[in-house]
Order: sequence, then C-alpha cells, then structure tokens
Amino acid sequence: MYDNYNEQDRSSSEYHYSYRSDSDGFQPQPPSPEVKPPRRNRAGKVIAVVLCGTLLIGGAFGAGWYINSRRDTVPSAEDVQPEDREDAASTDGKLHVSDRPETKLDAVSVTGNKKLSFPEVYQANVDSCVSINSSGLATVGYNIFGQQIQREAVSSGSGFILTSDGYIATNCHVVSGATAVQVTLNNGKSYEAEIVGSDADYDIAVLKVDPGEDKLTPVVLGSSADLNVGEDVSTIGNPLGELTFSMSKGIVSCLDRAINLQGTPFNMIQVDTPINRGNSGGPLFNCYGEVVGIVTAKTSSDGSGDAAEGLGFAIPIDDVLGLIKDIMENGQVTSRAYMGVSQGDASLFPESGMRSGSYLVEVVEDGPADKAGLQAGDVITMLGTTTITSSDDLSTAVSSSKTYKAGDTVTVTYVRSGKVYTTELTFGSTLEKPQDPKPQSAQSQQELPEGYGGEYSGDMDDFFSQFFGSGYDRRAA
Repeated sequence: MYDNYNEQDRSSSEYHYSYRSDSDGFQPQPPSPEVKPPRRNRAGKVIAVVLCGTLLIGGAFGAGWYINSRRDTVPSAEDVQPEDREDAASTDGKLHVSDRPETKLDAVSVTGNKKLSFPEVYQANVDSCVSINSSGLATVGYNIFGQQIQREAVSSGSGFILTSDGYIATNCHVVSGATAVQVTLNNGKSYEAEIVGSDADYDIAVLKVDPGEDKLTPVVLGSSADLNVGEDVSTIGNPLGELTFSMSKGIVSCLDRAINLQGTPFNMIQVDTPINRGNSGGPLFNCYGEVVGIVTAKTSSDGSGDAAEGLGFAIPIDDVLGLIKDIMENGQVTSRAYMGVSQGDASLFPESGMRSGSYLVEVVEDGPADKAGLQAGDVITMLGTTTITSSDDLSTAVSSSKTYKAGDTVTVTYVRSGKVYTTELTFGSTLEKPQDPKPQSAQSQQELPEGYGGEYSGDMDDFFSQFFGSGYDRRAA
C-alpha cells in the first residue's frame, strides 16, 4: 500500500529548485574589495577552544559506550544463520504448513455410560454396519387376465449386524421381492444373505449370513424412550447405493411424530440428519453410540411440491425390537396383535352420526372382531382405556407391540345406531391376516409409464412412489 500524503507533507519532503532567467547571458562580476575582520580578545579564543575540546571528548566517550552496548544485542554478520536470513526475507509466495501433530483416536467401545464424539461413534460402529444390494422381480401391475406384470428391479440399502453369528436388521422394502441379496462389510468382505423374515407394516426385515470362522461385530442396542429433542444423533449408511459407509449427523427434531406411510401409521423419530436413497435400513445412533432407531424414510417435498430439507425419519427401536426377536426365533412375526377390520375416520362417514372415532368399513369373517360381535358400521370410541378419535388412533393402538400382543384381551367401546356398547375382544395373530385380493379387472390394472425400461436401481418404495404414487389409503387393524 502507498501512504497518503497532502501538499503540506510533500513540501517538506521534496527538493526545491530555484529557476532564474539566463536570457541576457552570463555577466562577470568585479571582485569585491577585501574587508579585514575586527580584532577580538585573545582570552575569548582560548575559552572557545577548551569548550570545543571538552565536547569532542565527551561525544567520543558516549559513542564508544553506545557501540559497545549494541554489540550485546545486535548479532554480527557471522552470528546470523542462513535460516534467519531467509525468515527475515519476504515470505510472499510461500506455503504455511501447520506442524500440529496428527490426532489419533484410541480404540473405543460402546458401554452406554460414556458419551462419544462423532469420530468415536463412527470408529466404534462402522464394522457393525453393512451395505445391502438385492435384485429380483417387482410386481408393477396386472394385465386384463389378472396376471402379474413383473420387471427386474435392483435395490440398494443399509443394515446393521445384530449378532456375531450373522443376523442383520434392515428395512423390508430394501429386500422385498428379492431373489438374491448381497451384504458387504466395511472390510470389503461380501456374503450372500438369506431373508429370514420381514414385516411390511412395520417395514423391518431380518437377514442371515454365514460368516464361517469369522466373528462379526454386533451393534449395541439402546432405548429410543431415552431420547430427547435436541440430542445428537448420527447414521452410517450407503447413500445413493454407492457412497458406502458414509456418516451423517444431526439432532433429534421431534419424538413420536405421527406420519402415514402407504396407509400405515407410524410414530417416528424425526431428525435433521441427511438421509438419502440407500440409507434405508441403516442404524440411527445416539450420542452414546447405541442404536435407537432404524432409518426408513425421507421427506423431499410437501403436498404442494415445495422442497423440504432436513427432514428424515427413523423407526424407534423400542417399537420393533420385539418383532425383530420374533422373526429371528420363528422366521416371521407371530406376536403382533390382529383385530380383523378395515376402517376409516368416522367424520368421513356422515351416516355414522359421529364426528370422531374409527368407523368399521369391513369386519373380516371369523376374525377377532367378528367373534367379539362387532359389525360393519360400528364406530369404535375406546380401546381399553385409550380414547379413539380416528382410524390412526385405532391402528396405532392395535399395531404397537408395546401395547397389545396376540392373545391379549381388551374391552372395546363402540357406538351402533346411536347407542353405546362394550364387548370383550381377544386379539389374534397377524398370521391370521388374509392377503389383499388381487385385482381381476382391466379397470384395476396399473399401466407402466411411457419410457419405462426394464430395470430400476434404488429403493423399492421409491420405485412404486415414482411410477404409481402412494396408492389407495388402506388402514387395517
């Protein structure tokens, strides 16, 4: 930078020249007559000489003392090292590299008693996480003869190791309809996996691999009930199906967030952790490194199409741990309660005369509700001590493994023709639940979108959402 200065400063720092005109040429001047100085007193001259000598001696002594003192602080040319001369020179164009020592993480383990940093959570759990790639045939509709239309589909997702002998948890939609499933560990080893069992309503599945002589590293399961809004959480997964073992972090945005996926109500953990296609089925870790949820859904837009960022959801581990154990032991869910009804919000059925409650659209013949005396057109207002104001309330109360299990008996309060009744209902098992009937007419077939090819890479739920929408809203209990 250049220093600013004004005209006054410049006048004191520049040389000044006097210009005169020489147009008449050089004119020699006659010599001036010699003028003799007046005579002075000789005593004054002697005093002046003595004073000058004294000043000269004092100045010489002071200069000598100053030079000797500077020798102690200013290095000589021989004392200056080459590197000192280099540092004193200009540093323009030189890179400044930090000499901070490398930070190394000590081996950590999840104990549930000590909070871990995000690097420690990753180090302790990355070997317990897996990437999953599956392939198979997906049903994309039915022809006029009621026959399924199938196309080859490839699905990618994530999962986590439950036991050292090879049980793995993931989402049902990651492996739904798959004929081949491959699981890959962080060390690069891959295994062919068997689908032990799954539950579509809760979107969970259990896989099994044979590690041979190797012992796999299982995760430590925590409790989702211990989570607090604002708490740090993270996930390790397989975003986009190719960025394997990527970690993302965030906080818990909301607990018990009621959302509806494909007609099935869920009470989810809402997080702002970045979640993308391929993260499905991966673990959600708390700040202690424990698994507290299963990553399952991402919201990318609202109903009006406006983009939404920082919205992800995970199934609370407490809600599905019993189902996972059931699948591991029995190959399927046998303990989840089943009521045997199809229902909707009473407010949508004016003929019921009710503004709230669950309206029974259909009662399955010989199902638990039918055996309890319930009929189509009844409006359920209470299940046990739980008030039922909508179909979501009933589905959540029945489907939640924390509340009721197969074989449990509950008092049902319902309204029929304006009168209130109660009955005792014993829940059956979801094994009794009939399969949804296949459409048989041309009106019910699904048409493939124009330009659709024969293979799709991504989550199976993305596949159906992209080409067929969310489908009709079916709430069953």
